[in-house]
Amino acid sequence: METNIRFTHKSLVESSKTGDRNSQYKLYELYVDAMYNIGLRFLGTKEDAEDIVQESFVDAFKNLHSFKYESTFGAWLKRIVINKSINHLKVKRLSLSTMDNHEYHLAEEEEIDIEAPIALQKIKTGIEQLPLGYKQIINLYLLEGYDHMEIGEVLGISTSTSKSQYHRAKKKLVQIINAL
Repeated sequence: METNIRFTHKSLVESSKTGDRNSQYKLYELYVDAMYNIGLRFLGTKEDAEDIVQESFVDAFKNLHSFKYESTFGAWLKRIVINKSINHLKVKRLSLSTMDNHEYHLAEEEEIDIEAPIALQKIKTGIEQLPLGYKQIINLYLLEGYDHMEIGEVLGISTSTSKSQYHRAKKKLVQIINAL
């Protein structure tokens, strides 16, 4: 008996579509921690992440009728949280800047050699020290699993800009980690 992952929590979603508050609360409990962690990675502050997660759940429940099981409920909700986080950053005027004349601009891609395994905490610390644009690309690509085309759509940049910023971010991350 094969169960399609897209229909995970389908009964809760369907009950929530009818306005059942208990089902909505159960969905909230199932996903709030994961969504909070996503918001925190993007926004960097606990308060902003909490606000964005709450707004995301409100929007998700208001628009649940448009959820058609083309993905899992969690993936659909995650996209809402990421889009709201990015929009929040844009409002705060912390958007991506052009990288052409930036100090980390690369003429061409260099091979990055990581000799020894790196402690996870060092990587997390390194990501936190990245400039915002780099941090967004790293979070979307490595942590959230978006491809460069999706990142381009979400951030309003071209696919090639996403790729080049990812490579620059990766190089800068290695520099930061090696300095720790």
